[in-house]
Amino acid sequence: MIKLISKLGPGLLFAGAAIGVSHLVQSTRAGADFGWGLIWALILVNILKYPFFQYGPRYAIATGESLLDGYYKVGKVFLILYFILNLATMFTIQTAVTIVTAGLASSLFGFTDNMIFWSLLVLVTCYIILLFGKYQLLDKMIKIIILILALSTIFSTIVALINADEVYNFKQVFPSGNGLIFLVAFMGWMPAPLDISIWHSIWTIEKNKKEKINKKESLFDFNVGYIATVVFGICFVSLGALVMYKSGVSFSSNGNIFSGQLIDLYTSNLGESFYIIISICAFTTMFSTTITCLDASPRTMSKVTQLLTNKNNRNYYFYWITLLSVGTMLIFYFLLSEMGALVEVATILSFVTAPFYAILNYKLVTSDNMPKSHKPSKTLRIISKIGILFLSLFATIYILTRFI
Repeated sequence: MIKLISKLGPGLLFAGAAIGVSHLVQSTRAGADFGWGLIWALILVNILKYPFFQYGPRYAIATGESLLDGYYKVGKVFLILYFILNLATMFTIQTAVTIVTAGLASSLFGFTDNMIFWSLLVLVTCYIILLFGKYQLLDKMIKIIILILALSTIFSTIVALINADEVYNFKQVFPSGNGLIFLVAFMGWMPAPLDISIWHSIWTIEKNKKEKINKKESLFDFNVGYIATVVFGICFVSLGALVMYKSGVSFSSNGNIFSGQLIDLYTSNLGESFYIIISICAFTTMFSTTITCLDASPRTMSKVTQLLTNKNNRNYYFYWITLLSVGTMLIFYFLLSEMGALVEVATILSFVTAPFYAILNYKLVTSDNMPKSHKPSKTLRIISKIGILFLSLFATIYILTRFI
């Protein structure tokens, strides 16, 4: 067991990337608006998405290649399509998570409320850590971040449970009207968009370069990270249900403003003495997302560039992380007022492309390129097929509820 724990890394990075806006904002809002009524949706979507995320490390360990290598073998057009989709969304996603992190940093440290200052400080800090510390430092840091996040989140949930005045109500609900639109968004972002499976496959390759890991160790690492995202999701829904449900507070749809409301409401209910703990919990949630996104997008784009140009330039990562950082800064200065529209485009693309990634990942792990010993079990294949149907239906419902 100690040996398995020492091999943890990519799975925790996955958890760090996934436990962000989907948990801090969406899961808490689910609890605030519906109590524990949407726990069924959280568990269901995590079960149905599980195989497609797991196929990232499974494929990487079996073949020594990332999912992007696999996409390239299926057809160059799929890699080009991924390049276009990622280029269209990565700046917006990075800006969105950085802004929320900056707002929480301002609440926690407090000596200025200038969002441009905090956003740049968060971004530059992550940039320096990744550029000079590389994967090895990120691998070590994420273990500390997830530990802090786990302790602060679980502690806050226990305190909220103890302080709850009303009898717990676990009646499950299926929303209608605007509630249905929220349900679709909640399930779409939980635990994360499916393209993060690509990030996981690349992190697994990086980990394997420095420290050899086998299938058992890799899947253990993934399961720890995945279960963590589910547990944290339930914790944040519970916090929303215990502290915010029926509070009468009107919550902002802006992630940054909502996170501030969240901290204020938590401390007003749990006591001012918990302000620091709640702030640390929220900040570590978003900081882990910010730094993992800033690492993952350049890694994937570097790999795509390498495959499409057939050139292995070690500077590709530097080029892409610098481009992403500069592009994010430019959005801060010139397009901040358009963030709502930009995030909406990223959300639409994320939901609509989910079946695309699910089908490709399933095709790769069941292909002849996979050793028989590493192919998914019959149970995983059945869940995968149900998941593909679900995600296809889900994308259709999202388009219908959003545009018709």
